[in-house]
Amino acid sequence: MSETVDLQTLSDLATPWFIRVAVTLRLPELINDGVDDVARLADMAGATADGVWAVLIHLSERGVFAQVEPGRFAMNEPARALLDTGQRLWLDLDGIGGRFAGAWAGLVDLVRTGRPGYERLFGRTFWDDVTEHPHLGTTFDALMSAGHGDPDRIPPLDGGWTAVRAVVDVGGGLGHVLANLLAANPRLQGTLVDLPATAERAHAALTARGVADRVTIVGQSFFERLPPGGDVYLLRSVLNDWPDEEAQRILARCAEAAGPGGRILVAGGVRADDASPRIEIDKLVTGGRDRPLRDFRTMADAVGADVVATHGGGVECIVRDPRPSGSPSVAVQHHAGP
Repeated sequence: MSETVDLQTLSDLATPWFIRVAVTLRLPELINDGVDDVARLADMAGATADGVWAVLIHLSERGVFAQVEPGRFAMNEPARALLDTGQRLWLDLDGIGGRFAGAWAGLVDLVRTGRPGYERLFGRTFWDDVTEHPHLGTTFDALMSAGHGDPDRIPPLDGGWTAVRAVVDVGGGLGHVLANLLAANPRLQGTLVDLPATAERAHAALTARGVADRVTIVGQSFFERLPPGGDVYLLRSVLNDWPDEEAQRILARCAEAAGPGGRILVAGGVRADDASPRIEIDKLVTGGRDRPLRDFRTMADAVGADVVATHGGGVECIVRDPRPSGSPSVAVQHHAGP
């Protein structure tokens, strides 16, 4: 039995860009606030009336927004979804969403070479870009805080977190996962390590959660020596943002700081050996990858660490517990599928 596939619809780039332009111009917010006339929308959005009308006509014909009469538009359920903070940050072309959208033009580079085309497209690596352009860094942090595609749940740990005295969250962003850990474990002390600009923003976020008095914030690269003394070094959705050489260096820094018998918990970025590889936006901008478990075992062994077990089911597994020989153990939360 043959299947019918509409290649024109699948390859059409118009609608995704019209949606992004609508979000960038804040049309969903304006229409939701009662501004429904194209001329007024254009004036308030700083755009041309013909342009705004063309955007809204295109989207309404595809089920996003409703044209109630010529030149007047209303919200519908798909349009209301664009009011979500995470969606807006993801789609807004004036912030990090613009970089993510443009990065797809480098897909052929990634497929051909295994390296992202981001630097060719934007003149610098992704991490240099968000560092040198504060508005990109701010919107990137905000998008991560909105939990886009990855809720800020506490990573599971064999035996639970109650026996852990100190955790070092390496590349922890604004500290939302660390805050959840501290809130759930009143005796736990935390250290947050991230680049200076992000670390500075993290202070306000941790203060708002009421846990800042139990957190030491360290503004530095995780390629530098990490603060020693943690019981657990947490790498959550970090290693999959980097190519193999850099990922191994980060893991080595954690092993160095953890010391003999130390524990490293890697949450995200490791997939089952028989799972198919996927290309998602983080690979396009950073050149990282979700590594098969066998590759991660090799990487861990190279830095003097041991993967000692995998457990859990579905989309996550944790690998942990120290080896009797005293070299650092590594815990892994991996994705078995898309």
